[in-house]
Order: sequence, then structure tokens, then C-alpha cells
Amino acid sequence: MKNEKSTFALFFGNRGFFPAALIAEAREELPRVLAEMGHHTLILGETATRYGAVETAREGEVYANFLQQHRGQYDGIILCLPNFGDETGAVAALKDADVPILIQAYPDDMDKMASALRRDAFCGKLSITDVFRQYGVKFTTLKPHVVKPASDAFKANIDYFDRVCRVVKGLRNMVVGAIGARTTPFKTVRIDELALQRHGITVETLDMSDVIGRVKGMNGSRAYQEKTHQLRSIASWNGVPDAAFENLAKLGVVLDEIIDEYQMDAIAIRCWLELQKQLGISPCVILGNLNDQGIGAACEVDLGSAIALQALNLASGQAATCLDWNNNFEDTDDKCILFHCGPVPNSLMAQPGRITDHDILINAVGEGYSFGCNVGRIAAFDFTFGNVMTEEGHVRWYLGNGSFTDDAIPPEFFGCAGVAYVENLQAVLLHVMRNGHRHHVNLAPGSHVDPLKEALHYYLDHDVALPQWEKDTRR
Repeated sequence: MKNEKSTFALFFGNRGFFPAALIAEAREELPRVLAEMGHHTLILGETATRYGAVETAREGEVYANFLQQHRGQYDGIILCLPNFGDETGAVAALKDADVPILIQAYPDDMDKMASALRRDAFCGKLSITDVFRQYGVKFTTLKPHVVKPASDAFKANIDYFDRVCRVVKGLRNMVVGAIGARTTPFKTVRIDELALQRHGITVETLDMSDVIGRVKGMNGSRAYQEKTHQLRSIASWNGVPDAAFENLAKLGVVLDEIIDEYQMDAIAIRCWLELQKQLGISPCVILGNLNDQGIGAACEVDLGSAIALQALNLASGQAATCLDWNNNFEDTDDKCILFHCGPVPNSLMAQPGRITDHDILINAVGEGYSFGCNVGRIAAFDFTFGNVMTEEGHVRWYLGNGSFTDDAIPPEFFGCAGVAYVENLQAVLLHVMRNGHRHHVNLAPGSHVDPLKEALHYYLDHDVALPQWEKDTRR
């Protein structure tokens, strides 16, 4: 799965009576440290302004023009204060940046406090954030207040900021595909397309008959052959009829083509009963495979989950999965079984699964007409969970942290499932119910609630709740 790190434009603040050597040091050190972390950077030429930094409003205009010339080539800006910096120049430069801005200030060394050596960036950072607030310029600031680029604390802050930038970039101007109409009984996944559009998320809809027609009309191709090899490698297909395997591979190719044609970032598909009746398959394993490739893919035409999957994927850099809040686990209040029929990405499973008929849909379509469920168990790992809905024009999320345990599930349990521990689970479930959230929950490995909340709420103006009453630690 692609996990491309953000590209940063670098801004160096200056105040004229501080020594030029401080700017030169930062201009050399910051891009070097970021390159070591795998990030590309854009930096204003050293002769474009005094020292290649920004102090005056005029120099701010030069930097703003530099950003305009490189629009679309950077995902965030790091505002570096080698010394106190100037607020007026910074506002002129960055007031129209429209990307996340991280403010980093150098610490003073106690043996370099003479006027020719001191920095005073500790104070300057407070002044710039004050004026940014006055002008409505959004920014990210993290602990510690001042930090050296070579330090582990700075690298941790960059990791956080990278995740913020990836989510903001990925959800701003996002395209999500609705593949087929929502199944009539599933009113639980209804969503307001206009509310999404006002927040920069476009929904493209396609008729399921077109998808099925394309599958039926497909002849052998290189893409089809590659898809068959890919699918064979991720699970056991023992007992799966050749016709079902071939139709699953063809469906995978068709969805790849649609995603490419419409430049979709995520999809949600109508998963029954047309696919079962006309093609003899369930799309579960294809959805898991898409999530492993970095495309948020949800079932039941749950567009909210598709969006949440992509946000979690962007924040974590790993595959996400859509599950049901499904079963209690014995009498333990803070544990439950999270489950779905079989769309869990291979990378999140304890071991490769086995492709089976759909034990539940057999009752509706008969045996042998719903192959495609990837049955197995979810691996033990910490995760970030959440989902999104629309209500009265608002886009509303809840987020939290949990972990999958090694607790056993009865062997006859169908689908792909795991026992999840969530602190204050009963409060989380109350929040879900009282606020009208879905029966689906989406999750990805790692603990990324804070950068997700900052990206979604602060930069993208979504409503975000933390039903566990977790504190936003900002590192």
C-alpha cells in the first residue's frame, strides 16, 4: 500500500537585529532532518529575500508568490523561527496558504544568551500565534514549546503533523463512489450528499447493472490475469467454484477501472442480492483487497464508512476495515466482538483467510451463489476507530482508541472477527445510539485520534466527538 509522506514548504521567520548565522543554520538543518525522515521540501531561494527568510510585509508577499507558484506541490507548511521572527511578515506570507501550518521555534542555549547569540524564539512563537489568531490563520502547535529539529521530540511532532496533512489533503476535494443504490432496508447508512459537498467531498453514483454488465462482458486481459494472481496469493480458495473465482477477479478489475475513470478515493458498494443472483459472488474479499491498496472500500453502500476508512487509512498509513459493533463478549463491559462477513484486509488478519460461501445469505439465495467471504480472525493490535454521519448539514464524527485482544472466539463463528477492548465501551455505545451513528465502526492500526481530530475538526470544519472523553494531548 502506498504510504507517501507529506511534502512541506519551509518558511523561516526573521527579525533584523538577530544574527544572520541563525537563519543560515536553520536553512541547512531543517531540510536535512526532514529529508532523513523521508519528506520532500520546498524552500525559498536564499537571495529572494534577506537571508532567504521573511521579516517585512514585502518579503511576505515574495513568499506568498513563491507558494502560489508551487500550489499543489506541498501538503503543509513548517513555519520555522530560528529567532523571534516577525508577525507582520508571517501573516502577509501565509494568510492565504490554505494548508496546515506547523509552528516550530528553536530553543535558546543557556551559554549563548548574549545579544549576538540569543534567539528569543520562545517569546516570538507566542507573538506569531497571537497575531495568527487575530487574522484567522489556522496553525498547529505542539509540545514542547521550543524544540531543536535534530531532537526526537521534533521528529515525533513531524510524524503527527504529517498525519494531519495527509488527512486534510485526502479529504479535501475527495471523490467517493456509490456503486449501486442503497438497499431499501438499510436506512441506517443514509447520508446527505449536499452536506458532504459543502465540505469538499463529492459523491459519484453508478448503477449496479452497469457493473454487472461489464463483468459479464469481460474477456481475458492482462489486468484480469494480474488480478487472478493477486487474489490467489491472499487467501485459500479451496472449494470455491471456478466460475465464482473468475467473476470475483473480473469484479476486481471492473472496480479498479471505475476507480481510475472517476478518480475515486473511496467506494461503497451494494453488496446484495444482485451480485449473488447474477454472478454467484459476494464482494467481500475484493473490498478487503482495495483497502489493502489504500482505497477505502465499504459494503452496504455505506458512504460514511467509505469516507471514514479513507481518513483512517490516511492518518495511519495502513489499511483500514469496516466492521459491525456486533456481539457482547461474555459479561465483560469493556469488550465486544467486532465482525463482518469477510471484507477485512489481509494485512489486518492473524493469518490468511479462506474464501467461503456466505453463511447468512445462503438462506436467501441458496448454497453456492455467494462465494467471496474472507473468513478468519483479526490480528491483535491497537487501533483507532470512528465513523461519520451527516445531520442538518453538518458532518459529524466520533473517534476513539481500542485494541484487539488474543481472546478466542467460538470456531463456528462466521466471517472475520476479533475481540475488541475499548475503555468505557458502554459509554461509547451510548454515544453512538444517542447521536444516531451507524452500526458500522471503522478502524485502522495505531493510536491517531489527536491528529485525526485536528485535521477533521480544526482544518476541515467537521464536528468531532470523543465519546471516551479522551483528552486532546497534542503530544
